[in-house]
Amino acid sequence: MHSGVIAIVGRPNVGKSTIFNRIAGSRVSIVEDFPGVTRDRIYTTGEWTGKKFQLIDTGGIQLADQPYQEEIRAQVQIAMNEDVILFVVNGKMGLTDDDSYIAGILQKQTKPVVLAVNMIDDSTRMMNIYEFYNLGLGDPIAVSGVHGIGIGDVLDECLRLMPEEDKEDKHTGIHIAVIGEPNVGKSSLVNAILKEKRSIVSNVQGTTRDAVDTPFVYEGKPYVIVDTAGIRKRGKVYESVEKYSVLRAMTAIERCDVALFVIDGEAGIREQDKHVAGYACEAGKPIVIVVNKWDAVEKDDKTMNAFIERIRIEFAYLSYAPIVFVSALTHQRVDTIIPVVDQVYENSCRRIATNILNEVITDTQITTPAPARNGKRFRVYYGTQVSTQPPTFVLSCNDPRLMHFTYERFLENSLRQAFDFSGTPIRIVVRKKVSE
Repeated sequence: MHSGVIAIVGRPNVGKSTIFNRIAGSRVSIVEDFPGVTRDRIYTTGEWTGKKFQLIDTGGIQLADQPYQEEIRAQVQIAMNEDVILFVVNGKMGLTDDDSYIAGILQKQTKPVVLAVNMIDDSTRMMNIYEFYNLGLGDPIAVSGVHGIGIGDVLDECLRLMPEEDKEDKHTGIHIAVIGEPNVGKSSLVNAILKEKRSIVSNVQGTTRDAVDTPFVYEGKPYVIVDTAGIRKRGKVYESVEKYSVLRAMTAIERCDVALFVIDGEAGIREQDKHVAGYACEAGKPIVIVVNKWDAVEKDDKTMNAFIERIRIEFAYLSYAPIVFVSALTHQRVDTIIPVVDQVYENSCRRIATNILNEVITDTQITTPAPARNGKRFRVYYGTQVSTQPPTFVLSCNDPRLMHFTYERFLENSLRQAFDFSGTPIRIVVRKKVSE
């Protein structure tokens, strides 16, 4: 089941970002951040009482040269695409016209709303919450983003209102998310893939998402392709919402088994590409890099290798991802994509026997021991694979603090040389050996 999405809305200066940061802190177990990827912290992934969720701070989306009400309206419209809306008001300042304006919009839509009255920092302010009943959005919950008061109550209510499942999640087969900047040819690529072999089972419009899931069968195997191409601005209020397309792609990535990261071969690599690819990497998803519009590129015998080299430099953290050059327009090499998807998905599910894993680790350490630090040397005693998708290994060692990130990368490369993990990230967790 996919993790649901909570969107925070509210007028300026009510403490939306404080509440976001509080939820993203120690009171919620947040999915780990991995080095090498930069992203705007306007969304995060967390878990509360065993349920996973994604959190979006719409306050992080600023519209240049727009009056507050226009910006507020844009943010509320963004929130309406998500599963639950967390409406934050300022209990210290009291009810305002902007609060009533937002409530009026929210009352006209069907998404569940949780009303959080922020800045109720002590019991003397509890009486302040009652005027917010006038908004007609149910029982207000008193919270303090600064002190963490009431945050658990808010999350309990948000997760209670979360839809149990989306009908699109019932489809079987490998889920493929097609991600990338606008205008790189995602929709054309999806259409080309579907025409390549295929009985398309049906089109299902996502109930809470712009992305459309299309189940299809390729050489007798079921797949679902998720086209995120519709994820863009809606009218002029979205002109500056580049971040929003990243948020929409993020949801598709969370639900997918393999991500097709599409680059425009004609326009080249753009900065925003790194945001989308970075999230897929952090989410632990297998990735295939698809260079589209290759038919439109003037080339000689060195052009492809030069482009591959540029990709490897710009996306150093995706060194494991295979690269496919295609043209959705002419269908050139489009038929190579699904076999590569199958391979990287299989690699992400690969499980290594413990005895074979430890042979590789032992041989690696004998051949190239870790460099000594302060007279001590990092040493792995034992390794085991604890999960797949992505393959995750726990290494029992003498002292985790002795492992330099370069040696961790070296161990990862050793595992990649010994086993086929092309296309999939792998995770390495080091823990101090427990004494008998």
